[in-house]
Amino acid sequence: MADKPSRALVLYAAGHAALVAPPASGSHLDAFAARAACGLLTLRSPPPSPPTSGGEENSCTILELAQLLDVYDHLYPGKNAETGQEAAQVDPTELVVPKLSERFMGLRAAIVTNCPRISSFAANLGFHVFRTEDFAVQSGSSSSTKEIGVINRAFGLLGFSDGNVQEASDFDLVFMHVAMENTSGKLGKLGMKTDLNRLDKLVGAIMEAAPIGSAIASRIHVSVMLSYGSASENKDEFSILSSSMETDSDLNLLRPRQSYTMKAGNTLDDVRLHHPILLAQWQEGVTRVDLAKGFSFEELMKCGGNLTMLAQRFLHEVAFKLWKAPKYGA
Repeated sequence: MADKPSRALVLYAAGHAALVAPPASGSHLDAFAARAACGLLTLRSPPPSPPTSGGEENSCTILELAQLLDVYDHLYPGKNAETGQEAAQVDPTELVVPKLSERFMGLRAAIVTNCPRISSFAANLGFHVFRTEDFAVQSGSSSSTKEIGVINRAFGLLGFSDGNVQEASDFDLVFMHVAMENTSGKLGKLGMKTDLNRLDKLVGAIMEAAPIGSAIASRIHVSVMLSYGSASENKDEFSILSSSMETDSDLNLLRPRQSYTMKAGNTLDDVRLHHPILLAQWQEGVTRVDLAKGFSFEELMKCGGNLTMLAQRFLHEVAFKLWKAPKYGA
């Protein structure tokens, strides 16, 4: 544990997990995973509901965010105590829950996104919202690349400037939503490569702004998350269960209930055991380094030191590093 509260930068790349491949030399994503503590976050599958006007991709991202920010259970209230009928899903932009600052000891959080529906959802939870386009413009034009400018701007909001740590900061947490640019449909593999290159440059800019051994490296807690987005097809792909556990009923009987299938001591029946969120976290002197050498599902399954955690615990774990929440679990 650090002797001072950390400040956190979260890079959430929605839908990008399907683009990554086994470790390849020269990738900033792989280099970050090699210095980080890696693991997986399990998601819950929502009950069937009518499609929303925001589109499947944005709706899926909101459901992931609702779990990462631990407000998912408020979206699906469950059965009505009087009628016994399932209550309707709550509109994410009209969700009535305590603000982040109330839930996490005055936490000051900002989110950077270009999606209007996600902006409304996040603002309702207590985030200060920056539009991605405006954020890039405000980063200034002196930076060598747009990605470096964006990360420098995020670091500035967290009180990191010119390699130094300022006593005060505008925010404790900056959450950056990196969306797919929808170029794959038009450009095929070239569009997918463009999306991945953009993400890789952002990760490279983070490592450049907080080099190992610097004052910033010991005070910033960085989380890089890649999700698969919609994962209704091929449930056997990217499964977190080994084939032996899936087929051997005797082993299943002996296997204890895993924590990523439970919340507050209650068993969850809707946890998705495939297509988890890929997670790498780093803060010098605080997070442990595991044996993962690349940012891919196979590598994190085999060598990730953080194993698997329920996505709804994510923000609580980050808030603990910021001294905004008590420690949960061991």
